[in-house]
Amino acid sequence: MDPLGAPSQFVDVDTLPRWGHSPEDELNSSDGAAERLQKDVIRSPFPYNKDINGKVILWKGDVAILNCTAIVNTSNESLTDKNPVSEGIFMLAGPDLQEDLQKLKGCRTGEAKLTKGFNLAARFIIHTVGPKYKSRYRTAAESSLYSCYRNILQLAKEQSMSSVGFCVINSAKRGYPLEDATHIALRTVRRFLEIHGETIEKVVFAVSELEEATYQRLLPLYFPRSLEEESQSLPYLPADIGNSEGEPVVPERQIRISEKPGAPEDDQEEEEGLGVDLSFIGSHAFARMEGDIDKQRRLILQGQLSEAALQKQHQRNYNRWLCQARSEDLSDIASLKALYQTGVDNRGRTVMVVVGRNIPVTLIDMDKALLYFIHVMDHIAVKEYVLVYFHTLTSEYNHLDSDFLKKLYDVVDVKYKRNLKAVYFVHPTFRSKVSTWFFTTFSVSGLKDKIHHVDSLHQLFAAIAPEQIDFPPFVLEYDARENGPYYTSYPPSPDF
Repeated sequence: MDPLGAPSQFVDVDTLPRWGHSPEDELNSSDGAAERLQKDVIRSPFPYNKDINGKVILWKGDVAILNCTAIVNTSNESLTDKNPVSEGIFMLAGPDLQEDLQKLKGCRTGEAKLTKGFNLAARFIIHTVGPKYKSRYRTAAESSLYSCYRNILQLAKEQSMSSVGFCVINSAKRGYPLEDATHIALRTVRRFLEIHGETIEKVVFAVSELEEATYQRLLPLYFPRSLEEESQSLPYLPADIGNSEGEPVVPERQIRISEKPGAPEDDQEEEEGLGVDLSFIGSHAFARMEGDIDKQRRLILQGQLSEAALQKQHQRNYNRWLCQARSEDLSDIASLKALYQTGVDNRGRTVMVVVGRNIPVTLIDMDKALLYFIHVMDHIAVKEYVLVYFHTLTSEYNHLDSDFLKKLYDVVDVKYKRNLKAVYFVHPTFRSKVSTWFFTTFSVSGLKDKIHHVDSLHQLFAAIAPEQIDFPPFVLEYDARENGPYYTSYPPSPDF
């Protein structure tokens, strides 16, 4: 196929085979095979998931001829780079694209900007700038390349795009090693589909003949097509698999593993229960971890443990929860759609939504719910954010008890508390207002002033524009019934 073919040669992504949909793969991932392997498989941090695999396509060809919602163009900061990907796109899109690009006034490394597709089959083109690679600045390059993929996917989510065609975001001039770049691309897409998979139907990796072999070899690590392939791929995962979003972990912040598990280190407390041996990860009971916190509180009251030592130990405990969250299969909790990221509030802060009605407290493992919260929030909490909790139509089976909330508050890292700027408690009842007052007065400190009880969506939209927040239909229906329909424009409110 001529990659610069005429419009009649555009390729509809619906006709391309999904990853793991061959008859052989279906046989390997059948219920019988899964049942036989389940007992013996050590689960990967990227577990086999047929639904996620069904959204992924590996295709050898020019991204410019894909018929999907958007395709990706890799360029330079002035959006004038000439490389095989961009030249193919410009040739088929026509001269109007160049005029549209000038309006964007460039694009910084790691950013993603949108134009129309013009004469392409794709409706949109997402332009991004990959980093220039130098080994001495590898960490910065990894973070920038991650930002490219993440910002493209976030833009696709915000624009309700059903399919995205990715080129390899690199060029000979930029010099990023193909294998390293592929690891970042695959794991970032995988993590995004785990959290926001309901918002996108297809992700196409459009590769050249030279790139295809690397993608074929690394795709099973992040998108295993069976439990058996998951187990076989596990030893080949790199040491750094990123955080819960796939973002590279800064080495200085990685967990330090003791060279001699069980032996106290120089900077650890020798008091029993204070030293943390990371060789216990995966088998050490959570109850023991929590017990350490209580013991430390007793010691600090007795003057035997400094505040700095307590904070250090708390960080170690949190890191262990984070490790467990990255390795655990949390797909059952994710499927509840009880916690998700949406847009930003009127001050540009990330908005996280919690849907109370979607939390069947009596039916789920609440330790796994806590792990999922950490899995989703660890990356979000590094900068300012707000929580919107919809209490709408919750029953007694959806109410998170104060013991769980206290445990969550004790476990999370200090960044969660520092960067949480507001909690909007939507459609509260009298009982929930009283419970919240008691909890913020007697159980935790520093939270009361951040909570805003919001009786209607009218009030909420004064702080967060309607287009910046997604909520279940029943919330809108309930609010319209109780408070009347909402309008499209709201003045800013001094209350928020």
